[in-house]
Amino acid sequence: MDDRTRNMSDRPTVNVSTMHAYDDLLRGVRTDVVAFRRVELSPPWTLRPDGAAPLTLYAPLRGESWISVEGEAPRRLGGNDVAIVRGQGPVLLTDRPGRPEDGAPADGTVLLVGGYRVWGRVARRLLAALPPLLVVPDEGDDECGPLMELLGAQVSDSPPGQQVVLDRLLDWLLVCTLRGWFDQPEAVSGGLLRALGDETVGPALRAMHAAPERPWTLAALAGEAGVSRSTLAGRFSRLVGEPPLAYLTDWRMSLAAELLTDTEATVAAVARRVGYADAFGFSTAFKRFHGVSPSGYRERAEAPAPA
Repeated sequence: MDDRTRNMSDRPTVNVSTMHAYDDLLRGVRTDVVAFRRVELSPPWTLRPDGAAPLTLYAPLRGESWISVEGEAPRRLGGNDVAIVRGQGPVLLTDRPGRPEDGAPADGTVLLVGGYRVWGRVARRLLAALPPLLVVPDEGDDECGPLMELLGAQVSDSPPGQQVVLDRLLDWLLVCTLRGWFDQPEAVSGGLLRALGDETVGPALRAMHAAPERPWTLAALAGEAGVSRSTLAGRFSRLVGEPPLAYLTDWRMSLAAELLTDTEATVAAVARRVGYADAFGFSTAFKRFHGVSPSGYRERAEAPAPA
């Protein structure tokens, strides 16, 4: 397609096919649950979580609540709505907006709270794409509502292995909620999300994400996007914040770090997976990027946390 026939405005074109690009970010979720609890609250109530987790999910199983983060107006959470808070700043939940003592008495609330410790550079890309507070309302026809009901039923039991079940269900709810938020117009607001939904930059990003091992050049990426090299380079830098090949290096090194942590693959196998023909060249690039060799990175990740 000739560049002149392409809509090159800064407003991204978002449709069903481009929304699937956000799966690239959802695949980057790598979390360990550090807190998961079911809280029963009677009015008037106020909850000020300690903000220990960089990503926290709040979901009323019964009743409603109002949630706010610093600098933003309170948002209502009804039954089966889900809120996700990014960051460790102050969070306030109450049974009504404004001062806790204002307003008429409210019904009791049962609240699910799940806190995540997020690790890995790929997962941190997801965090960077999220606002400080996002709320996904219950639509009544998706999988998140029934999943919350299942979680509510499971959280009060404690048979052997129950924590593993709860962790996986909460992972599922997190991904379900994020997917619902990505489908909302407000999700396409900037940064990597906007780039993934862009008709020019999106194809290049998806190509790199799908096949980081390929010997990508700027010309090859421009071919995936159907534009000239200069068009891709300029628009990519404007939306993503760095040139295409610099992003490719960052993506490869992020994946390599996760493979070294998550798998028992050899350094040579990891090198091939992210596009390096030999382990020596990969090790040199990895150390330049991360400040430590691949073996050292793996050893550091496997070392027990200090007591």
